Amino acid sequence: MGTPVGGGRSVPRYVQIADEIVQQIRAGVLKPGDLVPSESELVERYGVSGGTIRKAMAEVRASGLVDTRHGKGSIVKDRPPVRLRSSERFRASHRRGGKAAYLAESEKSGATAKVSVLYIGPTEAPEEIAERLGVDVGKQVLARRRLYFRNGVPVETATSYLPWDVVKDIPELFAENPGPGGIYARLEDDGHAFAEFVETLQARPATKAESSELALSPGAPVIHLVRDAVTEEGRVVEVCDTLMAADQFVFSYRIPATD
Repeated sequence: MGTPVGGGRSVPRYVQIADEIVQQIRAGVLKPGDLVPSESELVERYGVSGGTIRKAMAEVRASGLVDTRHGKGSIVKDRPPVRLRSSERFRASHRRGGKAAYLAESEKSGATAKVSVLYIGPTEAPEEIAERLGVDVGKQVLARRRLYFRNGVPVETATSYLPWDVVKDIPELFAENPGPGGIYARLEDDGHAFAEFVETLQARPATKAESSELALSPGAPVIHLVRDAVTEEGRVVEVCDTLMAADQFVFSYRIPATD
């Protein structure tokens, strides 16, 4: 029987079991690399049916904290989160120090970061990207697609879209390594002073292709983040479309309480 909650409703037993397993993982009772107890063990422990345990384990897998491997069962992941400090990670001081945002943040968390460039070249601007950049749909823009790793594990994909008239005379933006400080530093070198970075986030389940690319369990949660880089003149000179493994990131924002 479920435990009563507000309004007299009850939490399903499989949800209670899933929550208990997740808490054991977060508390370190089940450590990275440990096998989650088998279905038969959980049936005996909780005195419920195999169907209830299967529902519970579906919830645990959706948390992104375990990997399910054929013939082995569910294994606790070794994927400690990176804390993203939105108000700090795009500070100009990082770029002046030769560090792009992701590398600066990973270093702060004690992680080893790596970036793999998947594509650099012209592409037609999709509708949402075109609207954000203020260009016509289908207009040629520069796309830079990357896959980011933390401690050897893929955690994020990102595609930057930049207006062609902005990038055509900045050769470093067509190179795999745009140089110290990343693409924002090169844009600043070309006279594009930034006023702000505007981000929107949405949580959702990963698609099959996304799960494969980020080495996630099927349907694991991801964060879809889209960022506009806005200059002091009010122009958006880059839109970054990012997909992040939700279990790898904690977002922390500083919000002013005054005008």
